[in-house]
Amino acid sequence: MKIRLADTEIGLYRYLGLWTAVVVVFAVQRYLQDKINGPSWSAFDYLRWSMIQWYTWAALAPLVFRLAQRYPIQAPLRLRGLGMQLPASVGVTFLALAIGAFVSTAFEPSSFAQQLKYFVSQHFATGLLTYWALFAIQQAIHFHAEKTRREVEASRLATELAQSRLQALKSQMQPHFLFNTLHAIVTLLDEDKVSAEDMLLRLSDLLRAFLEDYNGEEISLRQELTLIELYLGIQRTRFKDRLTTQIYIAPDTLDCAVPSLLLQPIVENAIRHGIGQHVGVDCIEIESRREGDALCIDVRNRNSTLAAGPADSAGHGIGLSNTRLRLKELYGDAAQVRLDMIWPEGVACRIRVPFRELEEPDDAPEFVPA
Repeated sequence: MKIRLADTEIGLYRYLGLWTAVVVVFAVQRYLQDKINGPSWSAFDYLRWSMIQWYTWAALAPLVFRLAQRYPIQAPLRLRGLGMQLPASVGVTFLALAIGAFVSTAFEPSSFAQQLKYFVSQHFATGLLTYWALFAIQQAIHFHAEKTRREVEASRLATELAQSRLQALKSQMQPHFLFNTLHAIVTLLDEDKVSAEDMLLRLSDLLRAFLEDYNGEEISLRQELTLIELYLGIQRTRFKDRLTTQIYIAPDTLDCAVPSLLLQPIVENAIRHGIGQHVGVDCIEIESRREGDALCIDVRNRNSTLAAGPADSAGHGIGLSNTRLRLKELYGDAAQVRLDMIWPEGVACRIRVPFRELEEPDDAPEFVPA
């Protein structure tokens, strides 16, 4: 069973326990005061008087909480709330004194009027302080609940904003990838219709896999490699013997969580800035390994260069910039991405994300590099 105090609930036994503690404290205080300064009555008498006084306030506390909720005093000071609380405090205090005096007549030889006079003279100031203490408790509980609600709401809005940013970044990335792939297919139609048809089929498989199975923000590296293998198949068909691929994956990293469609824009950059701009052949290499609490992924190409300074590394297209932003949104400072020159020629994009394994479904496809 619970006691409802405005918009707050408390268990009945806990509520009675709190007021009983108040009863005992004030009974002991008054007993010791009379014991030291003058004549005293039995300990039971002090306990009975304290019970009448404070259990009356226990019964009236829900009323005080409702009045505090209905007529709050908020900053800046509002006269409406103060104008209602001042007479309410006096009225409820007199009600508590009258109830106490009425109950006391059952145990005392004096009349109700005499008991009321005694209660007013002895307990009026204490009653007013009790009312305002209950009022302050209700306001503190209300402000704490309101603060918690606002923090939860702010956290929810921040999460929704982060999700919106991630979706915006992905929506920029996917049309960019589709445009480049379809452009390659159109270019190939005049040269090799069979290869163009094969590229269309691979693109269809890639889109189906992505739309049906990879709707989350994170997937396993195993699933990401399945997607990138479809993409690499399209590019190998386009560039024929000019492009080869090598994939070196540490087995303990296959189930690690990575952002969905993480590798495709990086590989696309490697191809576009490699054999897309330079004559000759190229090899795209993808390597993953675990280093402590981090998953490290390198994407390398052997037919491009990187000028000294940050300007060139910052200008490698929307794919790389979006990857940086996505990693920032998902992992904060725990994720990194950078470009490095490799010897004797080529560029490596190095990605570092927190190492965290995802549970793989039983029917998850095995990654088999081409």
